[in-house]
Amino acid sequence: MASVSLPVVAADDPVAALRDAAPFKDASERFLKRVAALARTSQFAASERIYAAGDAADDIFVVVWGVVEHTFKTEAGAREPLKRLGRGGVFGWAGMLLGQTRRLATVRAAEPTYVLRIDTEELVALLESEPLEGPHVMERFATMIQREFTLPAVLAQVRRLAGPLTEEMSSVSLTLYRLSLWLKSPRPYLMVCGFALFLLTWYLAVEVWKLPRFREMPGITAVVKEWLSPSPTYGLSLYTAEYYQHIAMSVWRIAQAFFLATLLGVPVGLLLGWSRAFKEYVFPVFELLRPIPVLAWVPLAIVMFVATESAVVFLAFLASFFTTALNTMLGVESIDESYIRAAKCLGANRRQVFRHVIIPGALPFIFTGLQISIGVSWFSLVAAEMVSGQYGLGYVINTSYMMVRYPTIIIGMATLGIVGYTTSALVRIAGDYLMEWRVRELALSER
Repeated sequence: MASVSLPVVAADDPVAALRDAAPFKDASERFLKRVAALARTSQFAASERIYAAGDAADDIFVVVWGVVEHTFKTEAGAREPLKRLGRGGVFGWAGMLLGQTRRLATVRAAEPTYVLRIDTEELVALLESEPLEGPHVMERFATMIQREFTLPAVLAQVRRLAGPLTEEMSSVSLTLYRLSLWLKSPRPYLMVCGFALFLLTWYLAVEVWKLPRFREMPGITAVVKEWLSPSPTYGLSLYTAEYYQHIAMSVWRIAQAFFLATLLGVPVGLLLGWSRAFKEYVFPVFELLRPIPVLAWVPLAIVMFVATESAVVFLAFLASFFTTALNTMLGVESIDESYIRAAKCLGANRRQVFRHVIIPGALPFIFTGLQISIGVSWFSLVAAEMVSGQYGLGYVINTSYMMVRYPTIIIGMATLGIVGYTTSALVRIAGDYLMEWRVRELALSER
């Protein structure tokens, strides 16, 4: 046996031969190039032995051209002891099996043969580093070994990958893994570029070009100076206690409204999607009230709730409730009827179907609705705080407008955006914790 460099005529053969091999079919070009980079090349004369049964199972071979004869030892119990392999044939895979460190067969070149040799442990490490394609390649190895080489199922058990997406992976590890995928993708850098472009446009439009529509707007320089000033001109900055009182009051109101909207909206949405009779009674009224703007409810809210604080929370609750209930209903209606029939065929009663099929199946829609819901709560709250209430970010924005404190308006708006984004992220994290199965699916697809 002699290791040789690839001939010029075969310069493209490593990736092409891998593509013809059963375990690597349908793999991406990028993945195949990574595998090819691990490969060494060897050439064998006709009748030359490549390895014998009992040798160390340290390499996997892929035929580039030529033919080999693969003969199992008797103890392997193969139904077809002899197998001839041509281009794309894979042999030497014993090291991929559980508990196997030695060859199960003797392989000879039936004619002059040229092969790729890939170190087994290096290949396994590569598969573990590829959570999207690695498991699929391992599955194809198992299928090939059981079908093409007809080994007993007990002997043909392929090793399990110890990559990042194992079943034992904790929620925190899974979240960190998705974060690492996000940091490796172009998305965070495009996000930074988007913010930079927005701020640059603001600076140019207001402070450099002084466009007519932006003439009275505060520039980014004035807003940042006011926001970071220990002694702000208009009395509100990162260094003033009042700033954090406004944030705390708005967050507390949102927490109450969002909790009530979730507590009522999710059950109502589940019933709307699950019970036809309940939907026929309730949905027409639901759809009649849903389009009414929050500001239209202000007079009634003040009449119904003598305490101003209760009126503000009620107004923030309204829009959030309708969003949560509607998305939950759509989640229930999106569940494939075959899952419900399958559960009933297995003996599940109506309550068990509701608990084990309907609720889990609707969860993705529910948490999508909750993310929208908390955003709707914020702009409903701001509208409510502009009408009534003391303290709060909406109160800051409205009061600053009346007192011509334009930099403070922008500070209030920016703070509202940051706090709102943070609360939406917390809802998303809660959803990931309750739907690990979906997070694993997203991680496998690198989303």
